[in-house]
Amino acid sequence: MKRWAAVLVIAFAVSTGRAQNNGPVPKATTVIRAGVLIDGESTAARRNQVIVIRGNHIVGVSDAVAANIPPDSEVIDLSQATVLPGLIDAHTHIFLQGEVPSEGGYDVQLLKYPLAFRAARATVAVRRALEQGFTTLRDMETEGAGYGDLGIKQAIEGGYIPGPRLFVSTRAISSTGGYPLEGYAPEIAVPKGVQIIDGPVEARKAAREQLDHGADWIKVYMTHRSWVGKNNELVSQPTLTVEELRAIVDETHGWGKKVACHSYSGIGMQRALDGGCDSIEHGLVLTDAQITQMIKQGTWLCPTLSVYYYDWSPEDTADGQRDRKRVSAHEESFRKALKAGVKIAFGTDAGGFPWTDPIAQEFPHMVEFGMSPMQAIQSATTRAAELLEQKGKIGIITPGAFADVIAVAGDPLADVKALSNVGFVMKDGKVFKNELGNGQKR
Repeated sequence: MKRWAAVLVIAFAVSTGRAQNNGPVPKATTVIRAGVLIDGESTAARRNQVIVIRGNHIVGVSDAVAANIPPDSEVIDLSQATVLPGLIDAHTHIFLQGEVPSEGGYDVQLLKYPLAFRAARATVAVRRALEQGFTTLRDMETEGAGYGDLGIKQAIEGGYIPGPRLFVSTRAISSTGGYPLEGYAPEIAVPKGVQIIDGPVEARKAAREQLDHGADWIKVYMTHRSWVGKNNELVSQPTLTVEELRAIVDETHGWGKKVACHSYSGIGMQRALDGGCDSIEHGLVLTDAQITQMIKQGTWLCPTLSVYYYDWSPEDTADGQRDRKRVSAHEESFRKALKAGVKIAFGTDAGGFPWTDPIAQEFPHMVEFGMSPMQAIQSATTRAAELLEQKGKIGIITPGAFADVIAVAGDPLADVKALSNVGFVMKDGKVFKNELGNGQKR
């Protein structure tokens, strides 16, 4: 008995020693020296700052002269650069590639491209977003690729592919007659780019299905095609009824999630607001009354300005008149919403234009239409984080936030176009791209 007791004591000692030797590995510490820091929240930039990162979180931000740099830290010298939080694009489509009509346009994806091919292209899209300094995306549906965005999100989170943090909305929802594919013989059943519903019961069921499969947001199309009306106004075809949208909103809010509504103008726009949506996507035509309602309800606007400057039809055609009307009406609505104090989050509709084009092309439009460069930057940092209910976690450089950090060589407060040339990208504490800083051990 004594012998077995001795064996147990020895075994316990050995196992305890192993536990001590194999305990939690201390998280590596990285220090970034920032020549200029735009933290995403402050109204002014700060010079000569030191950001201390442990693991995947920021643990300290201070003036360089007072900084306490831990020994054995990895120091990244960005003292000649402007450092910012990782940017957030709150409206993208990673399964779209700015399809060219001569190559089959939108339809060919659903009719001929295997899902694996589309997923491979989406993998390239998310990498390009990260290369450009966008460390978080809210992806606004897969355009007929089902729940493919969940797979891309899982691959990123599992470390299999590089990419931003993804908030996904899976299939999206519209009504019969409210989404492509269209124009085929009536007797041929063709796939649709969204989940089609009719009636509140089907609407609620669709929301439940998408939420059950992992949707972070629910995307609803409240308008479809648009044209210039008799009085030179932009007219948009309404889709869902208020009752259908309310069923979706009620179900989604019950799950603790939110609803984004694609809305251009008119009846569909009003139904989106009356139905209780959380964000208006695009918002090409906003009346004064609708702006007042948005402010009262706390509804966000995600305007996506730059995508409407692509692929205009000839001016003397109906489509060409519509294309130009979209842009002029959109500018007017954006200016009014900004002046009135509507909450605005940065979004581009990337995928609606090629992922090879700069995502940051949105910033100059926002500044041209009335935002200061700092407001535009905040729309893609702290404001977008608030929309995603991630305030204090992303879009900001402050203790406790995730270590999503980018840098540019120029001064985006003097010329916001500097954000189109991001030279340093860190996501979740890991350096993905570094063309600006020299790393060294302290």
